Amino acid sequence: MQQQPQLLHAQADLRATPGKLVLSMASTPEELREVQRLRYKVFIETMGLSALARADRLDCDEFDEHCDHLIVRDANSLEVVGTYRLLSAARAHKLGRMYSEGEFDLSRLNVIRSRIVEAGRACIHPDYRGGSVIMLLWSGLAEYMRRERCDFLAGCASISLADGGHNAVAVYRQLIQRHLAPSEYRVTPHLPFPYTKLDPAQNVQVPALLKGYMRSGAWICGEPAWDPDFESADLFLLMPLANLDARYARHYGVAA
Repeated sequence: MQQQPQLLHAQADLRATPGKLVLSMASTPEELREVQRLRYKVFIETMGLSALARADRLDCDEFDEHCDHLIVRDANSLEVVGTYRLLSAARAHKLGRMYSEGEFDLSRLNVIRSRIVEAGRACIHPDYRGGSVIMLLWSGLAEYMRRERCDFLAGCASISLADGGHNAVAVYRQLIQRHLAPSEYRVTPHLPFPYTKLDPAQNVQVPALLKGYMRSGAWICGEPAWDPDFESADLFLLMPLANLDARYARHYGVAA
């Protein structure tokens, strides 16, 4: 596996909140394995996805070696407690696809592909979900996008199907009322989630990460895909950086 390059510029590649959290970019194979171990703990063990269990306890795929990986560490224990996987437009072009194309037909986005960073595998340790970790990750993401000269963020957001899919239906129906993408940015799932055949849950529970995307100005680009491996309904999201409002711009380090 090739070494992951350090892509944030010098004054941004290491940031710390007082006495606790440090943001950096994975730069060695061992750091990548730390990322994969955290993802396994959160995505496989915590979610109880025994069908995806591995003896090495790593969540990994063929995209990892082509992506950059933001990491947040606890400054005291040095444990990796948060991560975000980023695929630049240049590397997506070299690969010939983005990760999301395994679930969606993205042909309508061809005209803006050179301006898209794809983000995925957002993962935070259960003991560190108070908000500081995701803010650091978003700060690093904004810096990365400036470096890559990209002005669109794309990726999938997952909704658990643990309740039979009723909450996923309710979330989708609620969010498209205000956050549906313009028609020129609509995508089509390869394996659609049959949301029209299920009743929506009465109490809508929007996942925290998805809620954050919506507050930041992201669009939902069409109907959800069904991911049977991770037992989730996935929404493809696209966020123009211009949609970030002033509050989030200040938090993420982007000019408002």
